[in-house]
Amino acid sequence: MILFLWIGFLALILAILLFDLLVVNKDAHVIPMRTALGWTCFYAALAVAFGGVVYLLVANSWAGAGTDFAVGLSARDAAVQYLTAWVLEQSLSLDNVFVIALVFAYFGVPLSLQHRVLFWGILGVLVMRGVMIGLGAVLIARFDWIIYVFGALLILTAIKLLFAGDSAPDPGKNPLVRLFRRVFPVTDGFRGARFFVVENRKRAITPLFLALLVVESTDLLFAVDSIPAVFGVTKDPFLVFTSNIFAILGLRSLYFTLAGLMERFRHVKMALVFILFFVGVKMLLSHTFHLPDLVSLGIIAGALTLGVLFSLRQPAAPPAP
Repeated sequence: MILFLWIGFLALILAILLFDLLVVNKDAHVIPMRTALGWTCFYAALAVAFGGVVYLLVANSWAGAGTDFAVGLSARDAAVQYLTAWVLEQSLSLDNVFVIALVFAYFGVPLSLQHRVLFWGILGVLVMRGVMIGLGAVLIARFDWIIYVFGALLILTAIKLLFAGDSAPDPGKNPLVRLFRRVFPVTDGFRGARFFVVENRKRAITPLFLALLVVESTDLLFAVDSIPAVFGVTKDPFLVFTSNIFAILGLRSLYFTLAGLMERFRHVKMALVFILFFVGVKMLLSHTFHLPDLVSLGIIAGALTLGVLFSLRQPAAPPAP
């Protein structure tokens, strides 16, 4: 039965993406902030509603719940763990929004084409995160001590983020970008919404494809931190994967909502540092001390909320001369 559950979930995600591609955003266009905010709320509501689905699955022992997934969890615990994982992944994706904005600015991607890059990026993320979550689940199942490695990794990441300067990464130094520039000729400008073109009888790549490469590789780097963090909340692969995917689905609309306002969220960085450190310590103490799932959800959501509120109370930084 669990196989049908996975197939059903993937079919739901595919249907959402196809509706997005073929109906809502069939043609390249600029997405207004109000529209993006509406879609952000829609995806958030969809993610929360799926928490209710998780509750019903476990409460009624449907689709292998309690035997093939959510083993040893009550319906409430399974739903809370899923929601906590989703909130955690959504909060960590805020840093990803800033990097995506930087990538688009570096390559000069027009606003009308940015959604196309993020859409196709989602497909790559589905595969990459699925593989990484499967690998993480196998490691935790076979080597119980790996949870300490994940916890230490998160604490080190929090410390690194705390002392990191404000200097932004240079997308032009991305190894994949350098490799593809050596192998393929790059067009001197965009060719509409195309990633590949044939010019002078040679296949060439466009700057839009380079932007897609950097977005994909950036998400892979973020996943190295975020997926171990989610395993600190729940060790169930289905709950980890579904919470990850719903957070990533909402990332596109979240980007168009916040990209122009990221300079206002200066205190969110400290909230992310605290969240990573908290989850890391929780993983290190997992075999000796158990923190109730609702308490973990409250701490993570509270830290993110405080970071946003403190940021909004601060006056906006003056524009650069």
